[in-house]
Amino acid sequence: MDKILIKGGKRLKGDAAVSGAKNAALPILAAGLLSRGEHRLLNVPKLMDVVTIKRLLNHLGAAITDDDPDGCTVRMTGLNRCEAPYEWVKTMRASVLVLGPLVARFGEAKVSLPGGCAIGARPINLHLMGLEKMGAEITIEHGYVAVKARRLKGARIYLDPASVTGTENLMMAATLADGVTVIENAAREPEVIDLARFLTQCGAKINGAGTDTITIDGVESLDGSGTYRIMPDRIEAGTYLAAAAITGGEIFVRGCIPRHLDAVLLKLREAGVEIREEPDGARAVSSGRIGAADIKTLPYPGFPTDMQAQMMALMTLSDGLSVVTETVFENRFTHVAELRRMGAEIKIQGNNAIIKGAKRLSGAPVMASDLRASASLVLAGLAAEGETEIARVYHLDRGYERIEQKFSNLGADIQRIKPSV
Repeated sequence: MDKILIKGGKRLKGDAAVSGAKNAALPILAAGLLSRGEHRLLNVPKLMDVVTIKRLLNHLGAAITDDDPDGCTVRMTGLNRCEAPYEWVKTMRASVLVLGPLVARFGEAKVSLPGGCAIGARPINLHLMGLEKMGAEITIEHGYVAVKARRLKGARIYLDPASVTGTENLMMAATLADGVTVIENAAREPEVIDLARFLTQCGAKINGAGTDTITIDGVESLDGSGTYRIMPDRIEAGTYLAAAAITGGEIFVRGCIPRHLDAVLLKLREAGVEIREEPDGARAVSSGRIGAADIKTLPYPGFPTDMQAQMMALMTLSDGLSVVTETVFENRFTHVAELRRMGAEIKIQGNNAIIKGAKRLSGAPVMASDLRASASLVLAGLAAEGETEIARVYHLDRGYERIEQKFSNLGADIQRIKPSV
């Protein structure tokens, strides 16, 4: 397996361009199953999760042409399967996003129960509850969920708790349902808005995306074709801003949309980082002195759980005591043991991590356990004295495009090491 090798201590400076958002690209690609049109998607990130969902769509009969460095063309005219097998779903839980579109368009779907990062159970019970309210018959056996419905019916669905993929799956299913569907306590993330915009371009009737109540007036079919540009990745943007902070550097993150990161920018400023919001991005300037900041993860517009590990890495070098509270996923402190190997002083008490800022981190061999844990170890390695070797970076490749090249362009001493044959 590939490894990332970092020689830390470099002050990073320069521009980093944000790629397309993974968490917008995945549902938008799945949403193509609903339409008979041809779609040109731009700003599609080159990530392993995107490769996985493209392979799954090809298995279902889609034709996807990667004919441009910036995007792909998607045609769904040849769909001939309604089953997403275990081999495609096991590595990425977002594969469950094909469930709603398949049953909405073809009246049936069979999808393996999902896998993905080891950061908690993340069940799909909300997806299934919503589909049942829309009239679907659901059976679960042999590790698969099978859903059937002659045509889904509009319904009022309350999500408890709010779920991003649950909101997206049910919103997609409702576009072709008979009648009006209202999703209450819906997720408000920008990626949900991006999906709604794409579906609307295809002919769907959706109101309220970005609020906690989304109303979908079902239509007979989605036939619209066209070009759609996927939003920038706010978590990648936040990671590069945190990199400027932890290395005492200055990084302009091109493509960053500051309003998508209000909670993150608030905490970076609280930690003493100067954040300048500019017309085409955001700039972080750090003196190298990091103030302590308490963080509590919450659904959007609160502090994103996907930035928790990166901010924890930053707090390991703060002047003081910080408390990070994780409320979204129950197993999302797996990076703590690896940060401790680098000299971090962190105690875990339930869903709280108490961090006493250290004067320095030291490079060490560490192992990534999930996508955002990988990013936190990269940030720690960039600031640490000596050499850090990060194993199992396939997690990193699921959510960051060319991360070693982008950091190298900012002045980092970082390289990917491939195994010798």
